[in-house]
Parts: sequence; structure tokens; C-alpha cells
Amino acid sequence: MKFLHTSDWHIGRQLHNHSLLEDQRVVLGQIVDLAERHQVDALVVAGDVFDRSVPPSQAIELLDEILARLVKDLAIPVIMIAGNHDGAQRLAFASKHMQQSGLYIVGPLSNPPQAIRIKSKQGDDAVFYPLPYAEPALVRELYGLELTSHQQAMQVLLDKVAEDDSQGLSKVVVAHCFLDGGDESDSERPLSIGGADKISPRLFSEFSYTALGHLHGPQYKGQPHIRYSGSPLKYSFSEQHQAKSVSLVTITQGKAEFELLPLRPLRDVRVIEGYLDELLQAELDEQARQDYLMVRLLDKSAILDAMGKLREVYPNVLHLERTGLMANKQQLELNRQHMSRDEFDMFSDFFSQVSGEDLSDEQREVLLQTISQLHERVY
Repeated sequence: MKFLHTSDWHIGRQLHNHSLLEDQRVVLGQIVDLAERHQVDALVVAGDVFDRSVPPSQAIELLDEILARLVKDLAIPVIMIAGNHDGAQRLAFASKHMQQSGLYIVGPLSNPPQAIRIKSKQGDDAVFYPLPYAEPALVRELYGLELTSHQQAMQVLLDKVAEDDSQGLSKVVVAHCFLDGGDESDSERPLSIGGADKISPRLFSEFSYTALGHLHGPQYKGQPHIRYSGSPLKYSFSEQHQAKSVSLVTITQGKAEFELLPLRPLRDVRVIEGYLDELLQAELDEQARQDYLMVRLLDKSAILDAMGKLREVYPNVLHLERTGLMANKQQLELNRQHMSRDEFDMFSDFFSQVSGEDLSDEQREVLLQTISQLHERVY
């Protein structure tokens, strides 16, 4: 069994209000080419297909174009699940009819989890178990069990997968979640507040392979066969050092091996730092000048229209920081750390400073519920 594992396409995403649709069309086309070149038996997309629950029409058209090439032109089965960014019901529209053509889109969670047998050209078939992102409350309602955390919810789902009779075939779990110890970036929306979303990698250890989505950097946790493929593009400047790829997975007699196949972006995402005159005179090729840039200027004096001057040389400067104007760079770093903290941590610190005592367990629970409700209204 040989398949490509990818995730977090986030079609329709913007980077500092700049549309990435053209960049996404190029890199998703590369994924289709890799699937054809390596003659894979399937392609897996582990959630966050779109960037928001109601995607723009251009994003829908791009997904339709890519899926047509994979399923219709190349006859490669595609297994796709909803992530926390996706609207599960919308993503799964007409999915039951599309299964006949080899397109398996799993939006809402089902009881029991769906089992999809994929045939291998080499005769080593496997059964895939797609587990779309679901809040613990949904799992609790669907299965009629008392549970409160993502860990408990995932344990219930994986117990059902373990009970399923795969007739001796390898079991591949496809899930969208946050494993404890995973390396995050700024472009990932938290699944919950206060760390309640973390799941132990040990839950997945008994399966042949676990194809994960949500974290944008390629990585594994617990064991090498429990992997995040990462996103195909850099979706924040915090990801500037990540090497984007898709995972080519080969399962032979229940044992998984993988290879990272690199992807080449239309434009890179980078952070550059220096004095304005030096940056304007730097010798760079045309490709590097077209990259998406965050610029940190070290000049300590005021500069008239610094952004305009930079864009004459670097047309895709998306963000400018005047670090040189900050008298105390240590204070700047403290401000960045403060901005990266979530609402729960910041309010907890504020409460402690004002009242002189920490939040009680009851107060913490009320605060978590309130922030979660606010997030639901925003997203």
C-alpha cells in the first residue's frame, strides 16, 4: 500500500490580507504531479481543506479542479476529512454519491467511524479510518457517554477503530487533532483554551500508520508512524524555517515506511532584517525579490514612507517592524511574547495582579466556557 499523506491546505487563506490562491494552485498542482509520478494507491488530506467554514467561490473552484485531476483523470482515490477550520456539513455535500468515483469526503463524525478499504496495486490492501475533527461535546452526544476532554473523546473513537474487523489488513487512522508535545506555529487556530485539546500520542501506537492534520510543521510524536504531514505552504512568518513537503507512505505487512517529498512554493515566506539602505542595495535574484517578506528595520531615525521605498525593490513586503526605533529591544521581545499568549493566560495574569490571588477552579471553568463561546461567535 502506497499513499500520499498531506493536510492543512487552507484553500482561500490570506497572508497579511494578501490572497494566496495563486500560490495554492501551484503547490497543489505539484501534489497531483507527485501522486502520478509515484503511482500511489490513494491520497489522504487530514483536515483543514479550506481556511474557513464558508469558503470563497474561488477556493471551491480550485478544490474542484484538483480533485478532478486526481479522481477523474488519474483514478487515484482521495480520502479527505474535515478539520477545525472546515464547515463539516458543507464539505461533505453529496459525499455519499461521490464515493462511487473514489472520492471519500468525511465531514461530520459518524457512529461507528467509517472504514474505507483501499486496494493496492501490489496486493497489500489497507483499511482507512477517517476521524474528522469533533468537539468532545459532539462525541459525547453521538455515543451517549460521559466525557469532557479531547483525550477522552479520541479514546472512544480509537476504541471503535480497534474493535473493527479489518480482516487482517493494515489499519490507517486519519485524524485532525493536537498531540501533546507538538510544535505549533502562529497560523494554527487553537482547538480549545487552557491546554484541554492535547491528546497523548500513545493512543495511536497500535495502528500501522496515523495520518494527522492540524500542526503546520512536518513532525512525528511518540513513534515515527504517528505523523503530521504539515501544510503545503508557509501560512505565517513563524513558519519561515519550515521545509514544506508531503509524506509518501508505504505499508508492507503492517509496517510503515515514509519519505518526505519536498514542495516548491511560487514565493517563499521570509523575515529579513537590516538598515534600509543596505536592504535596498542588496544583490538578490528576481525570485528572492518576489518572496513574501516581513522586514525588520534597524534604522533608529524616522524614515518617510519606508514601506513604499521597500516595495519598489521588494513588491511583496507584507509587514514592517521598526525595531531600531525601540530603545529597549528586550522590551520588544517581551511585547512579542505577550502578544503570542492566549486570552486565558492573559486574563489569568490580570486577575492575579488585581486581586492578589489565582483563579479558583470554578472561576477557571467559567472563564474557559466564556472564551470558547466568544471564539465560536467569531469563527
